Amino acid sequence: MKEEKTLLEIKSNDEKTPARILVIGVGGAGNNAVNRMIDENVEGVELIAINTDKQILSQSRATTKIQIGEKLTKGLGAGAKPEIGASAVEENREEITDIMKDANMVFVTCGMGGGTGTGAAPVVAEIARNLGILTVGVVTKPFSFEGKPRMNNAINGIAKLRENVDTLIVIPNDKLLQICDKRTTIPEALKKADEVLQQGVQGVTDLINKPGLINLDFADIQTVMRDKGVAHIGIGTASGDNKAVDAIKSAMDSPLLETTVTGATDIIVNFSGNIGIVEAYDAITYLTEVAGDNANIIFGTVDNDNMGEDVCITIIATGIEANAANAATVTVPHTAKPQAKPSVTPIGGATPTYSGQPITTGTPSTVKPSFLNTPVKPINQGVDMTATKATPVRPQPAAGASNPNGIKIPDFLKRG
Repeated sequence: MKEEKTLLEIKSNDEKTPARILVIGVGGAGNNAVNRMIDENVEGVELIAINTDKQILSQSRATTKIQIGEKLTKGLGAGAKPEIGASAVEENREEITDIMKDANMVFVTCGMGGGTGTGAAPVVAEIARNLGILTVGVVTKPFSFEGKPRMNNAINGIAKLRENVDTLIVIPNDKLLQICDKRTTIPEALKKADEVLQQGVQGVTDLINKPGLINLDFADIQTVMRDKGVAHIGIGTASGDNKAVDAIKSAMDSPLLETTVTGATDIIVNFSGNIGIVEAYDAITYLTEVAGDNANIIFGTVDNDNMGEDVCITIIATGIEANAANAATVTVPHTAKPQAKPSVTPIGGATPTYSGQPITTGTPSTVKPSFLNTPVKPINQGVDMTATKATPVRPQPAAGASNPNGIKIPDFLKRG
C-alpha cells in the first residue's frame, strides 16, 4: 500500500501581496502634507494631490494630481467656500473613483476651515467608503485666532467627514503653540502637524509590508480601524535600561492631539528597532494598565538595523469615542478604592496583576474631544461689544420666603 504524505505549504513574507494604500491630500494643506511625505521618503503608499487651484496643484510633487471643478472654479480655487469645494469634486467623481478602485486603504488628509479641503474631503472619503475601502481621515483644525467663520467651517467639515470615514484623527493647530517657541517658523510648526499623518501611514505600512519577527496582515489593521470613530496616534523613541516603557509613554502622550489611549477598544502597537521580549512585555503591561484590560491589543515588530540600541514604538488606538459614551453611564460604587498608578513587573518577578480599570492622569480622556462637542454658532450671535453696561441689581428675597436652614439673615443683606 502506497503511503500518502501530507504536505504543509509555508509562505514567506516575500510572497505576501502588499496592500494598496493611498494617501490623498485635498486642498492646499493636504497638498503640502503629501509633499512633506515625499520629502521624508515614506514608502509603500501611492500619493495623490487634489485641488481646485491649478497653480497650487502645479507645485505638488505627487505622482497623481487631479484638478477638480475646472468648469466651476476655472482653476482659481474655492474662495474659502466649502460648498464650492463640495460641488467641484462632483465634476471629477468618476475620475476619482477609477483611481481608488482596487485600493485596500485610503488616508484622506486636509486642513479644515477653507473651501477645497473642507468641502471636497468628505466627498472623497464618501467615494472611498462606498467602494468598501478602509478609510481614515487625518485633518487639522484652524488656529483660534483665524476667526469664527473659519472655525465654524472646520467644525462643520469635520462633522461631515466623520460620517464618511472609519477612523478620524483631528489635530488642533492651537496645540502647536504649546510645543513651539517664539523662534519656530510657521513652516516648521506646520511640519510637526504633518508628522502625525506621516507616523500613522508609516506605522501601518511598515507593519504590513516590512519584514519582521511578528508581521500583521491587513485583516488585523481592519479589525482595529474599521468603523472605530475617533482615534489616537503617537510615536515614541527611547534608549537606555527602561527604553521600551519610556518609548510607549511618549507615544501615549501625543502633544498634538486631544485624545489618549484611555478607554480605547482596539490598539495597534508597532515595535521597531532593538527590543527584547522582557522589554516588550513591560511596555504592553504598562499600556494595558492605562488603556484598560478590555482593550484588544495587536502588536507587531519591524526590523530596523539603523536604530542601533534605540527602540521606536508607534501606537494607533481606536474606539475612544464609543468607550467614552459607555463610560459616562457607569456608576462607580461608593466604596470604590482610588486607582493605583500602573506598575511594570519584569517577567523574572511575580506574575503581574491588573487593576482591571483604566488609569487616568490629569484630565480624564473619557470625555469626548472638544471638536466633537463644540457647538456651531453663526457669527452674528457673538457678544455685542457696543451694548451699554448694565448696573447690577441686588436680588430681593421673595415675600414670605422661609429660611430652611434656620439662619437669620442680617438686615443689611435684605436691603436693595
